[in-house]
Amino acid sequence: MGAVQESTAGMSPFKKMLHYSDIGMASLVVLIVVMMVIPLPTWLLDILLSANITIGVVVLLATFYAQQALDLAAFPTLLLIVTLFRLALNVSTTRLILLQADAGQVVSAFGTFVVGGNYVVGAVVFLILVIIQFVVITKGAERVAEVAARFTLDAMPGKQMAIDADLNAGLIDEAGAKDRRLTIQREADFYGAMDGASKFVKGDAIAGLIITIINIVGGLAIGVLQRGLPLERALTTYSLLTVGDGLVSQVPALLFSTATGVIVTRAAGQTDLGRDIFTSLTAYPRPLFIGSVLLFALAAVPGLPKIPFMLLGAFLCLMGYWVYREGKIQEEAGGRKRDARRDGAPGAPGAPAGEPPKPAPASPEDVMRLLTVDPMEAEIGYALIPLVDPAQGGDMLDRIGTIRKQMAVDLGIVVPPIRIRDNIQIKPTEYILRVRGAETGRGELLPDHYLAMDTGGAEEELVGIPTTEPAFGLPAVWIPPEMRDRAEALGYTVVDAPSVLATHLSETIKRYGADLLTRQEVQKLADMVKEAAPAVVEEMMASLSLGEIQKVLQNLVREQVPVRDLVSIFEALADYGKVSRSVDFLTERVRESLSRLITLKIQDESGVVTVATLSPNWEQKVKEAVEGDLMRGWQFNMDPREVQKMLAAVSRGVEEMSMKGLMPVLLVHPDVRLVVRRLLEGSLPTLFVISYNEISQGVQLKSVGMVE
Repeated sequence: MGAVQESTAGMSPFKKMLHYSDIGMASLVVLIVVMMVIPLPTWLLDILLSANITIGVVVLLATFYAQQALDLAAFPTLLLIVTLFRLALNVSTTRLILLQADAGQVVSAFGTFVVGGNYVVGAVVFLILVIIQFVVITKGAERVAEVAARFTLDAMPGKQMAIDADLNAGLIDEAGAKDRRLTIQREADFYGAMDGASKFVKGDAIAGLIITIINIVGGLAIGVLQRGLPLERALTTYSLLTVGDGLVSQVPALLFSTATGVIVTRAAGQTDLGRDIFTSLTAYPRPLFIGSVLLFALAAVPGLPKIPFMLLGAFLCLMGYWVYREGKIQEEAGGRKRDARRDGAPGAPGAPAGEPPKPAPASPEDVMRLLTVDPMEAEIGYALIPLVDPAQGGDMLDRIGTIRKQMAVDLGIVVPPIRIRDNIQIKPTEYILRVRGAETGRGELLPDHYLAMDTGGAEEELVGIPTTEPAFGLPAVWIPPEMRDRAEALGYTVVDAPSVLATHLSETIKRYGADLLTRQEVQKLADMVKEAAPAVVEEMMASLSLGEIQKVLQNLVREQVPVRDLVSIFEALADYGKVSRSVDFLTERVRESLSRLITLKIQDESGVVTVATLSPNWEQKVKEAVEGDLMRGWQFNMDPREVQKMLAAVSRGVEEMSMKGLMPVLLVHPDVRLVVRRLLEGSLPTLFVISYNEISQGVQLKSVGMVE
């Protein structure tokens, strides 16, 4: 105990309350149980009833300032606790009403002062509150919570895939992706809990009505039969106390029902509720002016009170004027900014003296040239220019020519010319690779150094400039030329700076080669095949459009399947294009027709194809989660938790194969191959996912294990 006192000695009162909040919550739960069993004195009951109303007001006001539902993540549990607290208060007040005909000053005040001592009026007010809560607020909040929970759960797979896409694109890091996944999980849990918690509010309204009826009947029976009171006096006494008790319970219940509706409808709020509503209603002056005219017209109608309508009309007119004036001020401020920019242009009278003249604005032809985007380009710092300039001994252009030839052999695509330009806005030793104008990778090179990489067999560490190999992300060090022989002797893989850039270019083309395959390129390929096999091309074009053929070829290139054998590809498209025009269906059929090429790509030097297989359990789960089929379109609806489990299991299998020096290949059933590939391509882009139909006959197959 002394240690606790020391640790909280320097805390503020608020922090002390927060430190002992768990004890307070446990005490509240114990108090709820005690209230249901032990009679409470009236003074304590007055305090608890007042606290119940206070909690309802505070929670309702807190929902006004919550910009999103997760700001009150504990709301479903809080709703359950206060509902039980309110029902325990009903039990305590019922006990005192029936035993002593006295439930404290709060209940008495609500039964006499609030409804004027008339139990009929009190009963009507009580019924109105119950109807408002049960029929309007509770019903609406329950429906909104149910729909929000359903849509949140349905949207989880798409949100998870969007996070994986942003992570793979480098827009966020691993920590940011983890936070976003946690937020999505918390949202799903919150709305699911709110869907169930809204049933507590509905049940509370029904219980309040039933308890009130029981109190009136029980009070009349005790007053008339046991105490011998006249019927009218017993009805007045017990009905007023019962109605007061019902009103004391229904007011905080109504507050919590409203808070429930507010928190589940705060879907698109950007600030607190008051500012959002005020901004929405005063966004345009015209509705305010029209409303003002309507109110003045109502004031002129005979028989209607004139002063209220005229005051409100004048208020709306004044609000409309304020909104209109504020809009004009903002418009003038924007105009002044535009004028300032225009006056500062070269040759303008308002241009500051002494500044050098700026270049004349570009002509429309110059602007149009700026809109063109190169298929692929590399931006380099000025220190890397000697690597590219042949006059300074650079051979990078020759290397790029070799890369384009190699890509034509490996993938069957013609890589368009790669434009290299210098960029003084980046570091002198830095370079940036772009595909269709979008950055796909960057790195740093030291032209007078060599890059030494430890591929697993190095005997000791090298002293150099630590860095990361840009193409594969391997840890490496830059070393001077005199250390090259020693590094190779120690087991390091040593390459020069131009080779690092060439390797990064090659891997970028392999990864984004599908984006370089445009419709125009596909048309050129079709024209080339048409010269040798015109019948195949004519039959294929009769069934499929150029865009559909392009998408099939892009799918093949995206999975590193060579498209050199265009005759076989076009024959498969001509055959199956009559059956379905679904790109996914056609891609799978083309892959099966290219089984010999796929097998050659993944087999080792001895002709053995080593694979890991996906367990029948996972294949069955994937198959059950697919709605539709490849021919008519499909959707994937698997629990995100199951998807993460499968990704983790496959990742472990890929890591084991890589550690053994094997190419990561996953063998699956043909019906689920495309779906599994789409699930894994974001996190495991180098994994080959093949089906049984894509292995050519007579090839020896070796399995290293099953992904369970």
